[in-house]
Amino acid sequence: MNQTVSQLLEFFEQHPYWVVLTGAGVSAASGIPTYRNRSGQWLRNRPIQHQEFCTSEDARRRYWGRSMVGWPAIRDAAVNENHLALTALEQAGHVSLTITQNVDRLHQRAGTREVIDLHGRLDRVRCLDCGAGLDRQEIQRELERLNPEHMRRAGAIRPDGDADLTPEQVKNIQIWDCPACAGLLKPDVVFFGGSIPRARIEYCESALAAADGLLVLGSSLQVFSGYRFCRLAVELGKPLVILNEGITRADEIATLKASTDALRLFRQTVGLLTATRHAATTEGAQHA
Repeated sequence: MNQTVSQLLEFFEQHPYWVVLTGAGVSAASGIPTYRNRSGQWLRNRPIQHQEFCTSEDARRRYWGRSMVGWPAIRDAAVNENHLALTALEQAGHVSLTITQNVDRLHQRAGTREVIDLHGRLDRVRCLDCGAGLDRQEIQRELERLNPEHMRRAGAIRPDGDADLTPEQVKNIQIWDCPACAGLLKPDVVFFGGSIPRARIEYCESALAAADGLLVLGSSLQVFSGYRFCRLAVELGKPLVILNEGITRADEIATLKASTDALRLFRQTVGLLTATRHAATTEGAQHA
């Protein structure tokens, strides 16, 4: 048995209840690219900034033009073995909460029940003026109606649901406004430079305080929103286990870190844990 798998099994035996923090690496096998490489270096063009989106019509045109091309890849992405393994771990009673930095909702589609979308969800859109909520696919239909030629564009898909297109390709995009008040529509996600609702953070902190440890899957932790929970776990004296391909911001404070085949080792560990649980349940039923 792999040494890391043995260590993980020992952790789950000694510390049964975990909060899990997931990043883009978990969804990479679903065809959604990651933000950074193994060295933590940024792979994409500069992401949209919150203040820029709110104050600049050109920035909103750029975002929605890119999002029109990129959204279908997120919408149609299928869950992968990483999502299913985490669901199995939750069903086995080892996960009290999954905090995901992803906005793709694939954990929920895989059947994981206790999930906090730390950075929001891309399948919803909200009006910044009246607060109305809309389905992202409804926005897609209206944008395609207003910009019928634009869907012929092609660009590399990005993890936040848009695509790499040039300023020239998106400069004439027509934007759809809120049907209720003609206000400004924004995807229900936290853009870079935006703030996560404090109540959401406090909920995650409370879950971590009640858990036995923090398990990080597929995140470089370069963004403070996720890294804060690693620091909190250490402050609380709880084990911090990181399984990620490449370096992370929290490597120096981790109790255990695996970089090579990290998510495969996670899936293998979950398979052994659930097999042991099933065998124990079967044996108990036979003796009942």
